[in-house]
Order: sequence, then structure tokens, then C-alpha cells
Amino acid sequence: MSRSYSVGSAGLPRERRPSDPGADLQPPPELSAFRSVPRTGVIYVTSEAMRRGFDPVDPAWCNLGQGMPESGPLPGAPPRRDQVAIEPADQEYAPISGLWELREAVADLYNNLYRRGMPSRYSAENVAISGGGRAALTRVAASLGSVNLGHFLPDYTAYEELLGVFRGFAPIPILLEGERGYAFTERDLEREITGRGLAALLLSNPCNPTGKLVGGEDLARWVATAKELQCTLILDEFYSHYVWRPDHAARGGLASAAEHVEDVDRDPVVILDGLTKNWRYPGWRVTWTVAPKQAIAAMTSAGSFLDGGACRPLQRAAIDLLSVDTTMAETRAIREVFRDKRRRLLSGLRDLGFDIDLSPEGTFYVWASARHLPPGLDDGMSFFEAALERKVIAVPGEFFDVDPGKRRGRRGSRFTRHVRFSFGPSMEVIDEALSRLESLIADYADSSRRPAE
Repeated sequence: MSRSYSVGSAGLPRERRPSDPGADLQPPPELSAFRSVPRTGVIYVTSEAMRRGFDPVDPAWCNLGQGMPESGPLPGAPPRRDQVAIEPADQEYAPISGLWELREAVADLYNNLYRRGMPSRYSAENVAISGGGRAALTRVAASLGSVNLGHFLPDYTAYEELLGVFRGFAPIPILLEGERGYAFTERDLEREITGRGLAALLLSNPCNPTGKLVGGEDLARWVATAKELQCTLILDEFYSHYVWRPDHAARGGLASAAEHVEDVDRDPVVILDGLTKNWRYPGWRVTWTVAPKQAIAAMTSAGSFLDGGACRPLQRAAIDLLSVDTTMAETRAIREVFRDKRRRLLSGLRDLGFDIDLSPEGTFYVWASARHLPPGLDDGMSFFEAALERKVIAVPGEFFDVDPGKRRGRRGSRFTRHVRFSFGPSMEVIDEALSRLESLIADYADSSRRPAE
């Protein structure tokens, strides 16, 4: 049986722990009613870092694995909300579908940003509020029928367990190729829908982790193809205000399928977003789904037994954050600050010897291959473990090889050489992390050139 090794800071090989995040968490016999539930990528790497002393508020650590943006003040951004009033009615449950006023605010925002002059307009009945992105995704998954659901590789790590828990639909993987820049045309889409009998397709757009964006006329053709073939597009648009492609940056740095929907109640398009990334309030856990009324009704019924609804006072406090002026001011500030961080991280990783399949067109991630790094650092998991010794966190690429139920068996991941780096943290953290990684790689390069004793 083959064994995998990584190299310690002294350049000496050590047997690597199993990369299966649930391998050391099997239930004891007296708890045999419970299955082993794997930890998603960010949860796994954060847990491993904490075993080595990581504390999120400790400035000694550089967390380039984080899945959230820096949440403090930015130049030109609206003032950060630092207080939330709780009114007497807030002591009660909120409606499962969310406060009506917030649902109206979400619908108005989409109409004003993407649907000016269009006869079909979103209303509050096209919106449901959830307590976080995973809650929204879970409602969608629980509402699907016995269908084939397509999903891409690589994509967001949490999709794996989500698609494995609900057994009513069949997840169908679709591999995207780095050699093609993770491109996927409307012809590819048509072929997959008709050839595999897909009734729905789930994707993050822009994509976490690759940064690939389907936008503009390409996205318009996707929506038209989905409508023609009656395949529901389920679009995770949580990074849709982090858009770096020049054609979209010139139009305000936004991208959404809502712009290409003709009939809001008939076109099979489901959009998920929230305050988490695009407004930089991840701790609020206020998110929404925008979809045809029939789909919203189904998801609300699912929410009644899955999660019970989102926090009432935070929903009410979110309403005035969703004005067009506030949203665009926040987006402009994000573009100015995160554009420089993107440039710094991209150039820094290239200088260190990483290969970049695609400069990110969206998100705040860089998807990089370690294949040309020195031995012991040239795969994602080994690099992750070695970087932890320098108090730098990143996410191994294999976590994004979405495989619900581990149906592909023991075959290795297609993305073992990749690592996802985040430019969500501050520029100071990125600079410090790159400096530490430069030292780490130099030490390994020296060790690999040193003759064996």
C-alpha cells in the first residue's frame, strides 16, 4: 500500500496524517447511531490550525484560508453598523420566509440594480430570507424533487455534504479544466443538460475557488438555454460584488443572472446572496433567495422544519443597508481596496513559483498550483501542513473536489496540487504571509539541494 509523506521544517519526511477530515472523528461504539460527518475545507484547516495554537485575534497568525472579507471600515465605504436596536416585537419569532419589509427591500434592490425598464419585476413574494448561506442552500436542496442535479468540479466545499445528505436527487459532477481556464460555454451547458438529463444545475458564480465568472452575454445565453431546456439554474452569487473582469468593472463591478431573467415567475433561475460577503457582515447571518414564487413557497415550507427562520432584529437592521446608494458605495470601496490586494497576492504567489490557471475574474481567492514548488511542498495538503508551522493558513485544493457520498471511492482528487489562498484579510496580513512563505519555500529548496547524509 502506498504511503504519503510531507516534509517538516527541517526537511525530513514524516508520515502524513490522513487528509480525510473525518478520519480521526469516528463515533465511539456507544454512539453508533451517529455517522462520521466530515468537516468542510475551511472548518478543517481552521481546526488543524487551532491544534497548533491559532486564535483568530492573534496577530501572529496570517489566515489566507479565511472565507470572509475583512469586515472593518474601508475608505469610501458607508460607516460600519456597530449597534442593533432590539424592539419589543423582536423578541418574537420572525416569519419563516423573513420580514416582509426586508423581502421588499431585497426585491427593490434587484429591480433597481438589474431590471430597470423591464416589465417583469421581482416582488416580496419572490424573496425568502434565511439565517446564512448554508441555510439558504439547504432549503433549496430540500425542495428539489427526484431529479439529476449537475454541479461543477471544483466548486464550494460545503456543496459536498449538502448534496450527499439529501437523497431525493442525484448529484452529477461536471469537470471543468484548468487548461481551458475553467471555461464552460452555452454549448457545453446544452450538451450536459440534454446528455445527462439535468433538471437543475448548482454553481457558485463567481466561482469559489477558481474565481471564474460567467457574466455578460455568456450569462444571458446560459439563462436562455436553461429556460429553453427547462433546467433550473441555482446560482450562488455571494461574491457577485467582487468582480474584476474589466467589462464588468466598468459597469459598477456587479454581476447577476437577475439581469437576464425575462419573467421572474416562469424563468427557472434561483439566486442566493446575502450580507455575508458583498456587504461584509458575515456575522449577521442574513441571506436571501430570489426565485419564482412557486420555488419560494417550497423553500419556505422546507425552512419551517429545517431552520425556523433568521434572526428578527438583524433582519430589520439590514433593511436600510440595501438601498442602491449604500450598496454601490460599499461595492466601490470593495473594488478599490480588494483590487490592490488581488494584484499583490497574485504577483506574490507567482514570484514564489506557484502556477495560476486563471487570474481570478471574481471572488477574493487565488486558485494556485504548487506542482513546481520544492519536494515536500508540491501538493496542497503537504503545503498546508508545512505553512502551518510558519503560522500561515491556506486551504488544500482537494476539498473543492466535490464528491457527495464519496461515490468516486478511493481514487485520488484531481486537485491535490492546488491550494486556495484568500485576499479577504488586510494587505498587511497578505504581505506578512508572502514573506513567511518565501522563507518556507527557500528552506525547502535548500533542503532538496542538500546531499543525503
